[in-house]
Amino acid sequence: MPFLDRVNRWAEACPGELAVVCGDDRLSWRGLRTAAAALAASGEPTGILRQGNGVDFAVRWAAGVAGQRECAVLDPLWPDELAEEVRRRCAARRPAAPAPATLRDGDPASSFLIGLTSGTTAVPKGFARSRGSWRRGFEASVEHFGLRAGDRVLAPGPLSASLNLYALSECLYAGAAFATLPRFDVAAAHAEITGRGTTRLVLVPAMLRVLAERGLAAGVDAGGLTAIVCAGQKLDRATLEAARRWAPNAVVWEYYGAAELAFVAARCHRSGEPAGPIGTSVGTAFPGVEVAVLDDDGRPVPDGQAGTICVRSDLVCEGYLWGDDGQAFGELGGLHTVRDRGLLRDGQLHVLGRASEMINTGGHNVYPHEVEAALASVAGVADVVVAGLPDGTRGERVVAGVLLAPGRPTRGELRSGLEGRLAPAKRPQQYVELQELPLTASGKLSRRLFRDWVLEGDPRARPLG
Repeated sequence: MPFLDRVNRWAEACPGELAVVCGDDRLSWRGLRTAAAALAASGEPTGILRQGNGVDFAVRWAAGVAGQRECAVLDPLWPDELAEEVRRRCAARRPAAPAPATLRDGDPASSFLIGLTSGTTAVPKGFARSRGSWRRGFEASVEHFGLRAGDRVLAPGPLSASLNLYALSECLYAGAAFATLPRFDVAAAHAEITGRGTTRLVLVPAMLRVLAERGLAAGVDAGGLTAIVCAGQKLDRATLEAARRWAPNAVVWEYYGAAELAFVAARCHRSGEPAGPIGTSVGTAFPGVEVAVLDDDGRPVPDGQAGTICVRSDLVCEGYLWGDDGQAFGELGGLHTVRDRGLLRDGQLHVLGRASEMINTGGHNVYPHEVEAALASVAGVADVVVAGLPDGTRGERVVAGVLLAPGRPTRGELRSGLEGRLAPAKRPQQYVELQELPLTASGKLSRRLFRDWVLEGDPRARPLG
């Protein structure tokens, strides 16, 4: 793994300084190296990591990828039957590597991680990651996002999620102190930020929104934050504005990527700069990454025209080990893609959503991100999620779920607010009021869960009068 040699370096250079903390539990760099080396050499199986947040997670992660070992990180909330099936598939892949004599990195070309797509019922797809791909990612992201050895980074989400697993590993590489929480808790996160010198946050926008808005209401001082890094879903204007008021000295980064592709594009919102339009833009290509938008035949489309987002990058994974249905990671026109749809305009990448999430209504193709971006700019809309539901006349109808801010716009006001912002064929045919956002366990917006709420008449998604 591309951070173990660095852990050894920090353990020698600053042995007593903080490496990892979770709540009241903490490990120094020397403590982390000692514990991980002992576990790696013990012969205890380390190829499956399925546990909640804690400093022991970091120990088991480091031991699980030592030498030529390979590790799969499972969501601890998955059912036992699902976890056992993943365990069986990992065991069938290849014999476990022998216990290493020392805590060290393996061959850069070798696989260290079996990445897993999210899933709660079906068996997730599994893909292989080489040590070299993450090493190159660290070199790029540490420089681009300005991570330094003196930083203290808080990632309050589950470490089994790829965003937070990468953040932990990146800190171990860069020599920055890494903090997490036993579970996401607003008061605990605020205490970590104000009382322990946190300088950076890594999290999904939904978590940032809650921390910023409640922090502003409670007078929690986040002036010590210098950077906020968001991914997992599009950063919306309300969240950005709340974050800027709450953490006025922080540069806010958002990036677009995928577990299989790693970084694709990034956008920086600097403190004090006037907020530009948010919309569907996710910024420009990440350093070292070539981004193209291609048609179904693998040919580039004109600037401003929608197509499939593809990349040429040495950060991508090595391919699927199981579960490849041809609908996700693959190649198009000699480039790699996860089948997201988008467009390039003046060098800016705009993400419209997965091809599988596209809504065909009355013969028109509608992308949820487009509708969400337009609705988010309407006064009184605090947050929004859009999906397509079956419709006997149109094939599918566009359904918008909205969290309403004080003032509570009516359905008619929402409709009129879209005039001039969205073509008539793309406007929602149905509105529901959300009592909360449909989020996965890792805090990502789930259109699938939203569809289920509407179809099942869940009280968390009520018709908007």
